[in-house]
Amino acid sequence: MGVDAMTLYRVARGLKKRGVPLLPAVLRKAIYYLHSSYIPEDAEIGEGTQLGYGGIGVVIHRAAKVGKNCLISQQVTLGGRSGLEGAPVIGDYVRIGAGAKILGNIRIGDFAVIGANAVVLKDVAPGTVVAGVPAKVIRQDPDPLTTYQREMGLLPQRAPLSAVPPASMRQ
Repeated sequence: MGVDAMTLYRVARGLKKRGVPLLPAVLRKAIYYLHSSYIPEDAEIGEGTQLGYGGIGVVIHRAAKVGKNCLISQQVTLGGRSGLEGAPVIGDYVRIGAGAKILGNIRIGDFAVIGANAVVLKDVAPGTVVAGVPAKVIRQDPDPLTTYQREMGLLPQRAPLSAVPPASMRQ
């Protein structure tokens, strides 16, 4: 099993923080050649964030910030827009579908879900599901934490029904 792009990014970022001059650039090139991705060591990517399919085709702006425990699918672009300053800021526990483009100085709130192939050009509120070109709100969740836990299988299983049948079914 090969090394995924996120592991190489984390090693490169750690080396850059320690002041190692050449190796982070070599690792960035390795990410590019192995995964067809551009993930600069300057980008801030939170703990627990994962890249789908090892990070194939992911492009991240060097000024982008990604929160913790996010899921970024393949072929996703987090980039700037020509003529505008800044890069996307992604909250915690955000899920970004395959092929999505998040462009410009925008914020994606915690627990948001970005649909596959969506083009996001405006801020997305926490707990919101967006999809389409350009992205439009599909659903606004009043309790995004519980929804996230249910969809990710983190909520405990419901208690099994009693083994005793209801009175109407007894003979």
